[in-house]
Amino acid sequence: MKAIIKTGGKQYQVAEGTTLKIEKLPNVETGKKVVFDQVLLLIDDKDNITVGKPYIAKAKVEATLVNNLKTKKVDVLKYKNKTRYTVRHGHRHHLSQVKIDKIVL
Repeated sequence: MKAIIKTGGKQYQVAEGTTLKIEKLPNVETGKKVVFDQVLLLIDDKDNITVGKPYIAKAKVEATLVNNLKTKKVDVLKYKNKTRYTVRHGHRHHLSQVKIDKIVL
């Protein structure tokens, strides 16, 4: 069974047993269960497709938080010609790694 869920302003295709990196989930500790209830589309084992309007009622995706991590550093450079103006900034984006346990309809 596969599903498309919405979390963190993005959409992800998930299947049972897969691991994916999503936007950081606030107030969730490592090893705890997470439930995603914004399921947009479901594809079952017999290739039947269920489309939500906008979400499928009573459909959930249960997952476990594996780890919180950061991406590689992104460097931002501002530069203005002939004025000796240079500013460097950088940041590392926060992510959560989750393992999909089961898809419930």
